[in-house]
Amino acid sequence: MTGSYSRSASASFTITDARYVGGRVGADLRLLHNLYGKPDLDSIENYAEEVAVLLNRGFLDTVDYGFRDTGTNVWRLRLRYTTTVGGQLTDSRPGGFPDPVDLTGYGFYSFLTYSSAFLLLTSSEQTGVKETLPISRTTGTAPSALAGTTTTGHGYARNGAGVSRDVYLA
Repeated sequence: MTGSYSRSASASFTITDARYVGGRVGADLRLLHNLYGKPDLDSIENYAEEVAVLLNRGFLDTVDYGFRDTGTNVWRLRLRYTTTVGGQLTDSRPGGFPDPVDLTGYGFYSFLTYSSAFLLLTSSEQTGVKETLPISRTTGTAPSALAGTTTTGHGYARNGAGVSRDVYLA
């Protein structure tokens, strides 16, 4: 006997579910810290909570963490997390990075894009959301990913929503 079943994200995706996903992102960031000394341990919980709050409210599109050349604004190593709802969700173990690379001279950086749902809010509503976040972000230009390799297939999810992760290495 065969059967099928589908599921879509609903109100049952709670802040607890979102914090589970954010905690997995935080675990990746702790592994980055262990390998490369950045991000600072004090900031990792704030990054994880930022992901959780925005994911729970449907306001996260992508968030990148990694190391870039500050002069050219080009990624050397980037972890990109993209919001995923329903469909082919995976819940992997944190880690699974490429072999360590020399990042001497590259600075740690994070870049976030908001979802279309966030962009539909009024500017005062957007400001209100941003004020609840533990990370204060400024407007900037996304670093380029020019000539490198991207590895996909990793993700973190719970109860119908989550993030897929790709790793870019130049």
